[in-house]
This record gives sequence, C-alpha cells and structure tokens, in this order.
Amino acid sequence: MRNTSVLWVFLRLLVPMFVGIATAVTHIPLLPPSYPIAVRNPYLSVWLPGNVVDFLPTAVPQFWNGQNLGTAIFARVGGNTYSLLGVPSPPRGVQPATVVSAEYTATHTIFTLTAGSTTLRLDFLSPVSPRNYLRQSLPYSYLTVSAFSAASVSVQVYLDLDETWTGQSGNTRHHLYNTNETLIWQMSVAGAATYAQNPQEQALWGTVTLASNPSNTSKLTSSSGRINDIRNEFFTNGRLLGTNPPWAPGDVSALSHDLGRISSTSSVTFAIGYERRQAVNYLGNARAGYYRGTTAANVCAVCHFLEDYTDANRESLAFDTQLETRSSALGGTNYSDILALSVRQAYGATDLTIPADTLDTRNVMAFMKEVSSDGNVNTIDVIYPAFPLFYVMNPEYIRLLLEPVMQYLSTGRWKQPYAIHDIGTSYPNAIGHDNQAAEAQPVEECGNLLILTYAYTLASRNNTFANRYHTLLRGYADYLVTNGINMPSQLSTDDGTGATANQTNLAIKAAIALNAYGTLFNEPRYSTIGKNYANTLYTQGLATDPAKTHFTLNYPGNANTYTTAFNLYPDALLRLRTFPQAALDMQAAYYPTRRAAAGVPLDSRVPWGKTDWMQFAAAAGGGGFGYEGLMGVERSSEEWI
Repeated sequence: MRNTSVLWVFLRLLVPMFVGIATAVTHIPLLPPSYPIAVRNPYLSVWLPGNVVDFLPTAVPQFWNGQNLGTAIFARVGGNTYSLLGVPSPPRGVQPATVVSAEYTATHTIFTLTAGSTTLRLDFLSPVSPRNYLRQSLPYSYLTVSAFSAASVSVQVYLDLDETWTGQSGNTRHHLYNTNETLIWQMSVAGAATYAQNPQEQALWGTVTLASNPSNTSKLTSSSGRINDIRNEFFTNGRLLGTNPPWAPGDVSALSHDLGRISSTSSVTFAIGYERRQAVNYLGNARAGYYRGTTAANVCAVCHFLEDYTDANRESLAFDTQLETRSSALGGTNYSDILALSVRQAYGATDLTIPADTLDTRNVMAFMKEVSSDGNVNTIDVIYPAFPLFYVMNPEYIRLLLEPVMQYLSTGRWKQPYAIHDIGTSYPNAIGHDNQAAEAQPVEECGNLLILTYAYTLASRNNTFANRYHTLLRGYADYLVTNGINMPSQLSTDDGTGATANQTNLAIKAAIALNAYGTLFNEPRYSTIGKNYANTLYTQGLATDPAKTHFTLNYPGNANTYTTAFNLYPDALLRLRTFPQAALDMQAAYYPTRRAAAGVPLDSRVPWGKTDWMQFAAAAGGGGFGYEGLMGVERSSEEWI
C-alpha cells in the first residue's frame, strides 16, 4: 500500500477563478477535501472537490482520479432558468442558483440552493447495505432533486451526461430504452475490449446509464444530441422534445422532469450508473456483479434500482443516524465526521461478484481495488485497515475478500513461503502472480492474513473458513515464528517510507498474529511464542527507549526514533492480550507529545500522518486516551492523508 490510506483518498486541486462573489455557505458537519457524489465501485466513483462546492453551479464532478465527468443540472423556476451543477460558463439567460449549504452523512451528499423564491435540494445517495447483497451490488447511485416553494410556481428540472463518462471521445454508441415509463439512456464504447481501461483508470468496456421514471406529479421527457441544442430545448420549452440523432463528439444524453406548479415540496429521482456485465477477471474466469443473479438483464436492474428507492432511502437514513449516534458517543464528533466520510469510500472500492457463466448467488466473492495507488487487486494490507468497518457492519465481507486470495494460494501457484501481497497487478484482472513478482511484504502479509482470519471467525462465530485453509495458515504462522522478530530488511504496508530491518510495528504485528493463530486453532505453542515476542519487545525493552516512554521505529537501540504503533489495535479489538495494558498506556501517553497540526506523524522519518493508522492507534490507546488526542480534525481537512 502506498503513502495514501485506503480509507482516505481525496483530490486536492487548485481553487479555480470564479466571476462574482460567493455568499456564505454552511458546511455540515465540516468541509471535507472531497464530497462523494456517486460512489459504488471502483468504476463508479464520482466526487466533487470540497474547494469548489461554494460555487456549485460552476463545479464539475470528477472521477476519483481527477478527470472531469460532464454532468449538468438545471432548473426552470417560474420560466427562469438556473444552473445548479456542472456549468462553468452559463449561457445567456441562465443564472447560477445561490448555494446555501453542503452536507454529507455516511450515505448521502446533499446540496441546498435557492433559485428565485424556490429552494432546491440535490440529494446524492450511494446506498451502503452490507447485509443486502443485491442492493449493495447494484452499480448505480441516486440523485433526488426536491423543490420547495411556499407560493405556487412552475418548476422543471434537467440533467445531462456527456461521453466523458465513457472514458473516451469519438467512439460512443448510445441508445434510449423505454420500459414501463422508465426512460433509460445508455452510452458505451464501440468495440472496447473486455477489461480495457483508459490511462486514468476509467473502464471502457461497460455501459453508462442515466435513468428515471415519472413521479405521480411529474412528466418525464428525453433528448440526445448537440449540447447547446438539447439544453436550449429545455430552456425554451421546460421539457425535452425527444431528439435523438446519431451520436457525435460533444453530444449529451438528457432527461427532464416537469413538476408542474408546486406550492409545497415535490421530488423526482434519477439513477446514474456504470454497468459491467463482466466485472472482474478471476484467474481467467469472468465474474459478474451479484445483482445479475437476480435481475439478469441490466436494463431490468436499473428499473429495480429505481423501484427500490423508497426502501433504500429509508434504510440509509436509519444507517446514518445509528452510525453518527454510536460513533460520536465513542469518539466525539471529530471521529464521527471522519467515519461518516469513510464509509462510502471503503465500500466503493469493492465489487461483490458471482460467476458470470452460472450466475450462482451461492458462489460470492468480493474484490477490492487499491485505489489511488497502483491499482492492485485484493491487496492484503489494504483489506487490513478497512477490516474494522466490515467487522462491525458485516464480517462476511472479510471472508468474501479473503476467499479469492486463499483459493489462489491453495493452487500452489504462489511458491513463496510467505503470504502474497495481492492477487493482481491491475484491477480488475485478479490473475495471480505465477511469476512470483508480487511486491514482497513477508511479515506484513503473513500477519495480516492470520489476524483477518481470526477476526472473521470471532465476529461470525463460524470456523468453516479457517478450518478449510488451516494448512496454509499454519505455514504462515511458522514463517512468523522464524522471521517475526529477527527480520531482514523489508517493506511494510507504508512501503513509500522504504525497507528497513527489525521494524517494531511489524514485530508487534507478528506477535499478535501468532497469538491469534494459536487461539484460533487451539495450538498454544504459537500463542506462547507470540506473547514471548511481546515480552521481548516491551517488557525487556528491545523495542522501547530506555525510559520506556515509547516504542522505537526499529531495534535494537534507536531511542530517539518513534513509530505510530497502530498494529496494537487488533490486540485490543480482539481481546487477545498479547501485550500488557502497560504497553498500550505507554503509547497513549506518548502520542500527544508528537501531535502536529493535522495529527501525529506516521513515524520519526516523515512529517505526514495517515488517518487510518491514527484511528487504529487511538482505538488501541488506554488510560482514557482517544481520537481528540491524536488527530487534528479541527484543522483544514486538506491536511489529511
């Protein structure tokens, strides 16, 4: 894993120049580096940089890698047209609406604007439904546009997408479907090879989908064609005229709702998505999205998605409330603010799949992309920092992510004595490393696999998975027995800091992992070795300074160095008690002495910190120490990594 957290990858851009003066915008609960817009999987991952939301009508959503995705929203209120999103240069006669507030929860991003006497609300919902595999796997996100006016006024809304969503220009196919009044625009790339990507990691082999159905009070229309022509249809008529010529570069596909005259609140919902019938290449066999096992035709899938909105929204509101209430009670509002922003990103890095040939929903695997780094598939040390989220919300996700790794390792094609780093160099090709060329992080990945397997078994109370791979896991435990404390120079998960020998944090992980393995399989010899390692590192002082105020970066000696000992966290979470409470208390007392403006740096070599490891370290801390003592959330969130 590179120098960026799996839970924190945000786009930092220069603030563009704008004409005019922005009014004060309220940011609830704070202004993040980037707002999730449509975040469902590695190829439907759309964000809006936080430094442009105050100028929302001119701001353009982006793919996670930074490229703009042409998306425009307009509203006509009383015959006057307002731009709401994605219009950097409004045409004559179009006014930017006034931005009032920007808000995020765990599943929603909500922008409130005013246009004349009417308040408009853009609610982007990316469902997070860990126990409902159908809902979680559907490759779409909702946009609900709500209009409120105390006085009777006519309102129409408009949304268009251009071919930047396909990842290329000039080779786009498009088609309009009408299914039981649901209008569905689809755009795809002619002749794209399966699993092909552009250099910015957008998929080329799938289908962009824009769909909606009329509400009880709205009239839905569609058009496609030259951008100015289609928008002018709406500006002039308040509806679209069904235009649909052959596609040309620069065209858009658009839908419009006429809400009629409103005197209270009226809402309409759109679905925006990116479908891949063959989602992942696993060892040469295609895997499809789980949803295809229940809604075989992709067009029917988006129909189901729209029909499911009421239930999905109800679930999301309850989910958001529970998460905010419980997390703020545990760690304060700074912690709950970060956690809420992390949830969509963690689940949005994954695909939930079944075999594409049989569509057997009993054969489920999850795949995770190492987003923002090198694009590896199911990187073990990327699953590791995400596992607490899955551990609480649905521990089966831990197993589903490990299953493709363990099945590959069971083939014997990976011949090293230590666990593999990932099962594919470039997502979505999970084809293994038969050439033995995967990045080597021997102690890191052996420890991660043992801890993750124990965590899953403990949370699920199901030992079937662990027993199936007992032989493999024993081999990795034996590797740690030999190499867990006297380790040659090697990389850890923070591989951007370089390789060093005898890393304290890795030795801590090895000790805990051995205890986890011994506890899991009732093999006390391994637990004893793990606890002896802990005794050597802490009690005997091999990896602490002489005064025993903190763990050092590596050992022996190096008293003036330090590390964020985040690998202590699973010892506390899983109640393994490999290390004495005094070791956790020692670190908890030390971290505030190293706290900088945006939190505690990773270790004594670097000036930057990472929010995932800060949270691990804070959660492991004893003596009342918590998140407020470790993290600098009150500072500009652009300082987070």
